[in-house]
Amino acid sequence: MLSSAGRVVLVSGANRGIGFAIANQLYDSGFTVSLGARDLASLGPLTSAWTTDRFCSHTYEAEDHGTHQRWIDGTVDRFGRVDGLVNNAGILSDIDLDDANDDIELDKLWAVNVKAPLSVTRKAMPFLRQSGSGRVINVASIAGKAVFGSGVGYSMSKFALVALSHATRHAGWADGVRCTALCPGYVSTDLTTEIASIAQEDMIEPGDIAELVVTVMRLSNSASVAELTVNCMDGLFM
Repeated sequence: MLSSAGRVVLVSGANRGIGFAIANQLYDSGFTVSLGARDLASLGPLTSAWTTDRFCSHTYEAEDHGTHQRWIDGTVDRFGRVDGLVNNAGILSDIDLDDANDDIELDKLWAVNVKAPLSVTRKAMPFLRQSGSGRVINVASIAGKAVFGSGVGYSMSKFALVALSHATRHAGWADGVRCTALCPGYVSTDLTTEIASIAQEDMIEPGDIAELVVTVMRLSNSASVAELTVNCMDGLFM
């Protein structure tokens, strides 16, 4: 197992839901955390008890790739390194196969869920390689393993994120970079409040996802987890 002390991890979408749960658990586990978020003001109350020598925060806009570079540059300027990246920020949009006028919505889904993680990963990779034990965790979805109903748009984006995860692992393997596609079922956040098929109290807790992220971040280079599925329902991929 790797030590968390001194290791710097970037987390996108870190100001709420799964993202903050991951960032908080990483911090509590001894990692140094760089938070990427659209609403930096909301991070103040969440991080008020944190020590400033172990975290920083930067603007992250998924569709503005300039913010990706500034986030990474600012983190390296502050801490001198990047050892991990959690591509967590994403959106949920219900685009069915029969939808004929969804170009704008589909493009946004692709931009946020696929092109943004690709951009951040590309920009972080030189530092992850320098680490010798760089870790990338892409928060995908169980919808990236199987298509449920006719919601093709979201599943397409998450299938692509799983593909990016495998490509990242292949590209960085010789330099100690390992990448995991984390594929949860329903997680109890504000994104799932409209789900009717299961009550929120029966969904996965964000803290459970955070525990898995910390575990994968600490695994040695010889224990690579390519995909990790976790569900709250009996059925596929249990």
